[in-house]
Amino acid sequence: MENTIKNYGQLYHPSAMLVFYEGENQKQAYVEHFSFDFYGLPHNAHPLTVQEAAELSKALVTNDVSRNFLSQKLLPTEILHLDPIHSKVIWYSKAQIRDLHFSKGLGLTDGPAHVPAMLWIADRKKLNVYALKSNKRPTLTTEIYHAPFFNLYENGNVCMGTVNVDQDNTDTVVLFIKKWEQYFFHSNFSHLIAGHNPIKGNCIQLWENLISTGEKFPTELLIKTGFKLNDLL
Repeated sequence: MENTIKNYGQLYHPSAMLVFYEGENQKQAYVEHFSFDFYGLPHNAHPLTVQEAAELSKALVTNDVSRNFLSQKLLPTEILHLDPIHSKVIWYSKAQIRDLHFSKGLGLTDGPAHVPAMLWIADRKKLNVYALKSNKRPTLTTEIYHAPFFNLYENGNVCMGTVNVDQDNTDTVVLFIKKWEQYFFHSNFSHLIAGHNPIKGNCIQLWENLISTGEKFPTELLIKTGFKLNDLL
């Protein structure tokens, strides 16, 4: 039989073991620490010490960026949900004027325009955006609408195209959401995806009118997704 141990890379040997004991009512627990002897057998059982618990905590932290993702003590009020383990954030932005950029094929002129209140969901790799009808802080029962932009799938996922998204080393929530909003609005809107028209009417004519007139976004043109905020958490 061929010896394949050399193909496994570095070998690891057991050095410690934790055994968790639980009371009958499952409200009390006890942790016992075991060492291993030369033969790989557990011995020296004793209650887990504070120092051993601290060492375990350090060992479980594998990503400094994830650990520091909450490095600010006060979070902005626009943040609705935060999952630091998966670096996922849900936030909203109020209706405002943003500079919009379009590919030449759409025949639209770049320029500032009113956009509706928006709901943003992002991790380090992907972004979903939706629209809101009000500037009020969303609740779990708030209706979610399709974002009235190009480059969006029907599920709200943004096609970033050739945009170079770099969020791997972003370590604060404020910078994280700022960079995602910049990636979205600084990219060139180019097309509707898979026939998904996100508004009631013609999307090209809508933005042509809003850029030329400076009018506020007509929220009556928004289309419901069928979801409430609670469905997206």
